[in-house]
Amino acid sequence: MMQELLNETITLSRKRLLQHPLYNCINTTADLQLFMQSHVFAVWDFMSLLKALQQQLTCTTLPWKPVGDTQLRYLINEIVLAEETDMDSNGHRMSHYEMYLDAMKAAGIDTQKTEQKIASWTDVAAVLDEENLASLPAHVSQFLKNTFQVIQRGKAHEIAAAFTYGREDLIPEMFTEIIAGLDKSAVEIDLSKIKYYFDRHIELDGDEHGPMAHKMVSLLCGDDPVKWQEATNVSKAALESRYELFSGITSAIAKNQLSVSI
Repeated sequence: MMQELLNETITLSRKRLLQHPLYNCINTTADLQLFMQSHVFAVWDFMSLLKALQQQLTCTTLPWKPVGDTQLRYLINEIVLAEETDMDSNGHRMSHYEMYLDAMKAAGIDTQKTEQKIASWTDVAAVLDEENLASLPAHVSQFLKNTFQVIQRGKAHEIAAAFTYGREDLIPEMFTEIIAGLDKSAVEIDLSKIKYYFDRHIELDGDEHGPMAHKMVSLLCGDDPVKWQEATNVSKAALESRYELFSGITSAIAKNQLSVSI
């Protein structure tokens, strides 16, 4: 019942995001490059949500000891296995973040500065540091801030809600829309790597990770109405933050197209 109420509460935010104009704005190679240069931060902070959940739900320190619910341990470890060590289109093991970087390079993007920036953030406080956030485009910094404030609060049910309703539940439909837009575009580069990345998430999240993530939220919230309300608030905020991210990318593409045409 409470999970149904959560779904009802976020329906409009979710629907608005899945109808975002961005999906039909990526028409050239330059547009795709602009999209990927911002979206890579969402790919990376997804991995941070993932590992925050693993730290909450399993033992990641020494000496080892059994921690929490065994079903929760299984669910998060199973998801981590694929997200952190999946198979790319050439049969090589890598994380989805590394897979995305590989796709960026195939799209002609120099990822060195992005990788250096992300590698320089050694803890959650560093990501949330105002100077670090100010060095990024506003649409990216607000997205990271939203994610890492949830991580910083350290409530497992909130982290699971952001992970589930802001990511795993959403991604299959969202990435399907992006691919549909790319298929109609005039992008001139080989799209095989970025399409593989999107297709892999559509497959994994739709068939496996999405249902597993829903189960995690259900187990973590249980019958506690306070936890369900907090999970609902976090889920809605995650969707709205994603909308703002996409709106910022759409504006950047429009400005770039205008400057090129002048």
